[in-house]
Amino acid sequence: MSTLTNKVAYITGGSKGIGYGIAKALLDIGMKVAITSRHLEEAKKAAKLLTNDNSKILALQSDVSSMENEKNSVKKVIDQFGQLDVLIANAGVGHFAPIDSLSEEDWKNTIDTNLTGVFNSVKASVEELKKSKGYIITIASLAGTNFFENGAAYNASKFGLVGFTQAIMLDLRKYDIKVTTIMPGSVATHFNDHTPNEADSWKIQPEDIGQMVADLLKMPARTLPSKIEVRPSKTSKS
Repeated sequence: MSTLTNKVAYITGGSKGIGYGIAKALLDIGMKVAITSRHLEEAKKAAKLLTNDNSKILALQSDVSSMENEKNSVKKVIDQFGQLDVLIANAGVGHFAPIDSLSEEDWKNTIDTNLTGVFNSVKASVEELKKSKGYIITIASLAGTNFFENGAAYNASKFGLVGFTQAIMLDLRKYDIKVTTIMPGSVATHFNDHTPNEADSWKIQPEDIGQMVADLLKMPARTLPSKIEVRPSKTSKS
């Protein structure tokens, strides 16, 4: 992208955590940003904290597991800003249990949000991104390449997301749409009902991922980092 000023990003799950950190970073470099939450009041609260300039921010309610929700949200982005340049597919959930006690409901919720939800966001956005020769960034996880005990649902969703993202990268580059998946390790977020605190200081911070996204958008058109693994420099025991 030759310039990022007034380019438009749509960020799912942007009211807190990684999504919020990305929204802040993109606003700081002059972009316009739409953020979603499953609860509209949470999106509105985050939008007020992010910026006082209402012309730069749009708060939306969307459950990414619903294609209809995602199509409606993208339409509102276009109605408000007139274009869509960047999709950040960030919304995600985590349910962790051994397979013999993992419930069908938790399995379905994990796959519907972390994998099908990204499919819905991409399908809802792709025609607009063709027009803008835009960028899709999915937020996966190191759990998309490293399996672990009690991670059947989460591993399945993130392994699938990494594969999905790499495949659509090949599908869409002929339209000059870039596609990257970012695979973070431990991040200090509200994920899985955690409240970030000082004990999380060793972890990746949301603003670190935000900086990474901003840097990706500034890469020369000829260059595409298609899959990025990122982890804390030290462990909690260091």
